[in-house]
Amino acid sequence: MSVAVEALDVERIAETDAAGRAAAWKAALRKWPIALGAGVIVLWVLIALTVPLWSPSGFKESVGPRLQSPNAAQWLGTDANGRDVLVRTLYGARESLPTAAAVIVLTVLIGSALGALAGFRGGLVEGFVMRISDVVLAFPPIFLAMAVAAALGPGLRNTVIALVLVWWPIYARLLRGQVLTIKNREHVEAAVAVGVPRGRILRRHVLPLAVTPVLINATMDFGQVVILTASLSFLGLGATPPSPEWGLSIDDGTRNFYQWWISLGPGLAILSIVMAANFLGDGLRDHFDVKAHG
Repeated sequence: MSVAVEALDVERIAETDAAGRAAAWKAALRKWPIALGAGVIVLWVLIALTVPLWSPSGFKESVGPRLQSPNAAQWLGTDANGRDVLVRTLYGARESLPTAAAVIVLTVLIGSALGALAGFRGGLVEGFVMRISDVVLAFPPIFLAMAVAAALGPGLRNTVIALVLVWWPIYARLLRGQVLTIKNREHVEAAVAVGVPRGRILRRHVLPLAVTPVLINATMDFGQVVILTASLSFLGLGATPPSPEWGLSIDDGTRNFYQWWISLGPGLAILSIVMAANFLGDGLRDHFDVKAHG
């Protein structure tokens, strides 16, 4: 068999794998835990995008008496400054969700790139990346994030930097393990044998097979990142007043302990996001595990 024919066979295998993955993702969306989790997250995204249209007064304006309990006009009452708690909760999605999304996207890109490089190249590159990740993972994430955020100062941008520095090793180790497994498969070895460039092998034959566990892990991590973002703001290391970020809003509620409704809205918002991310991530993991072992 000629080299050209072997290379063509390798490309056909890659195309078949891609078609199979697309079909598996379509089937996954028909399962109710996945649909429910995705639906809740999409709903929150739509709220974040549209809340200025149907609440143009914004989250800073005083709308009634201070510390007003829930009523027909303000469904979740008002805070210590007379601001509508429900409106601030909905506006909080415009800060909490983009922050968490930025952390996930950056950690996936940075961690995956380093992990893929370590797994595919091996040697000194692999040793260096893995030792750095070991050092970072030796510390509890929240404590390391607090230390970095305290050094950088408050602000959501610094929150993103702190959490990315804490989170990237998870994806580096995940991608490295996937690449080490996939690069020993027959079709990858065949691509190497017929002289396909290493960069093309990585892009065409290795990374597409490794992307599913990364996406599942990222989905499940999204809820944790929302919690960590809120935690840093709660501790005064994240968002700053008068931001409606959920962790900062919960901190406002702790100063008025008997006015429970101030913390209720942002607390329920965080709970709904975390549960939705877990439903989505668990559903995807179970679905693709069945596909892998069934």
